[in-house]
Amino acid sequence: MNGAQSLIRTLVDAGVDVCFSNPGTSEMHFVAALDSVPEMRGVLGLAEGVVTGAADGYARIAGRPAATLLHLGPGLGNGLANLHNARRAHTPVVNVVGDHATYHKRFDAPLESDIEAVAGSLNGWVRRSDSTADVGADAAAAVAAAQDAPGRIATLILPADVSWGDGGRPCAPVPPRAPKTVPETTIKSVAEVLRTGEPVALLLGGAACRERALRAASRIAAATGAKPFVETFPSRLERGAGLPAVERLGYLAEQVAYQLDGIRHVVVAGTRPPVSFFAYPGKASDLVPEGAQVHTLAGLDEDVPTALEHLADLVAADVPPVLAQSHRPELPSGDLTAQNWVDVIGALLPEGAIIADEANTSGLLLPGATAGAPRHDVLTLTGGAIGQGMPVATGAAIAAPDRPVINLESDGSALYTIPALWTQARENLNVTTVVLDNRAYAILRMELQRVGAESAGPKAKGLLDLSGPDLDFVRIAEGMGVPATRATTAEELAEQFRRALAEPGPHLIDAMVPPIL
Repeated sequence: MNGAQSLIRTLVDAGVDVCFSNPGTSEMHFVAALDSVPEMRGVLGLAEGVVTGAADGYARIAGRPAATLLHLGPGLGNGLANLHNARRAHTPVVNVVGDHATYHKRFDAPLESDIEAVAGSLNGWVRRSDSTADVGADAAAAVAAAQDAPGRIATLILPADVSWGDGGRPCAPVPPRAPKTVPETTIKSVAEVLRTGEPVALLLGGAACRERALRAASRIAAATGAKPFVETFPSRLERGAGLPAVERLGYLAEQVAYQLDGIRHVVVAGTRPPVSFFAYPGKASDLVPEGAQVHTLAGLDEDVPTALEHLADLVAADVPPVLAQSHRPELPSGDLTAQNWVDVIGALLPEGAIIADEANTSGLLLPGATAGAPRHDVLTLTGGAIGQGMPVATGAAIAAPDRPVINLESDGSALYTIPALWTQARENLNVTTVVLDNRAYAILRMELQRVGAESAGPKAKGLLDLSGPDLDFVRIAEGMGVPATRATTAEELAEQFRRALAEPGPHLIDAMVPPIL
């Protein structure tokens, strides 16, 4: 057994049976070894950002990591934006990065690079396999490290000669570190804060965005008057009819200031206190209201759901959660707008859907339109690096092949990783992509105003314009094997959305929506 075979066997035995790949010469023995371990599913992505984003989406839904196979430092670097998103979402991902043979590195070949430095920027786990006999143990350690609470990126660097060398030995799985138990004293101290009667905001993130924790948070809010909020971009939020409807913090600092106005205590569970996404002249970076106290109920590496349930038992022993009732918006009519397209989605969203939401400025009203829709999951742009939606939808569809996946995608973000459509076609994935086509970087038009760049002229504004030439997403999708249509009215979007959901395989709808700015 060579090193690559022992690596793949160890990954599969540890529960990692999907590998999203964009390989090169150094990884060919890994590629060849796939046929010797048939339990491993290899999925080809045409760009590294597709590979890494798909691994992120897979793990968010599956609850366990996928592997990526990347080519040297440049390949890892090309996938870095979506690994950044996975890092911020605390998604477990195992990167296998091929490297030159150990004896070849001293020649400084053109693709020689410092892989450790690139991987180190992800603040995760990094190891280089130095011998074929150690590959299995290193792989088991990587899987465990990726799953250490709350989840992180593990990168295993595999030199080509270590991969092809004989003497590989599979290794048994290594148990990851479980979430820490929140001390009783911490829970009781937060309970005392809630009993003061002063205005409290309860900010939820990570594992607190799932049903068990949301129910506990709703009980706490109902009993004490605390205002629950979900972090701006949760990695996975369970919502819809039958679950508590919890408002997300706004993207803009002004929105957060309004939401937290008058709050005297901010209790955080599974996340951090809110900060502004960017610095703006004359505006605060720290969004905790002035004079308010921050109390951490449970940190990122702690058992957040159990802490919330214990807290609910202390302050809301006999109080049930408040659950969203089933309701849908009426189907709109007329030309598509940024206000009405969301009602089409809310009216027609199927049971059990997974929404990969990268609608950006076009999706500001989406949460309200879908709050009473059948139960669904929402995967958001946790790290803020655009180009996540299509790959994340791809990985989610592989993790949950029996669930409809809906990718709501802004046109500018779509172009970063649009080869994900080819992977969806190749794997026949049930992904319906709705591109919100406003032919502009509308969010940057907004930011241009917010940073105070009032002197911006035609050259500046031209850099934020996606027309001239207009992009044809229908032809792009069809060229990648994905059936596509274009909608200009609410009636057309509804008809095309229904049809796409009813037919197996991927579909794309190019929804022509005017920009908000």
